[in-house]
Amino acid sequence: MAVTVLVVDDDPVILRLLQVNFEMEGFAVVMASDGAEALEVAATAAPDVVVSDVMMPKMNGIELVRALKAGGATATIPVLLLSAKAQAADVREGLDAGADDYLTKPFEPLELVERITKLLDRS
Repeated sequence: MAVTVLVVDDDPVILRLLQVNFEMEGFAVVMASDGAEALEVAATAAPDVVVSDVMMPKMNGIELVRALKAGGATATIPVLLLSAKAQAADVREGLDAGADDYLTKPFEPLELVERITKLLDRS
């Protein structure tokens, strides 16, 4: 059975790129275009891992991580934040919020898959 990844990004081009890359590696993919939608999808789809942008409307990636990690069925889902915000303080904020990893854009698709695999191995 395929591992399910929830991909969250408000940019449809990046969303599609991530979908294609994960599907090529054998992952099942569910998608959301902002953090609020991602919470709904996570509750119903029960993904094995979440990859989320940080800068999004309605609910940003930091708020999403905090909401996912707050308790309930989503608290143990590994989350990788994927963002153009690359300053050390940005990365620290994401990790302090509860993200399990943080990768900056632009990124290598294979590196993203490797990091996701490592997160899944740890969880």
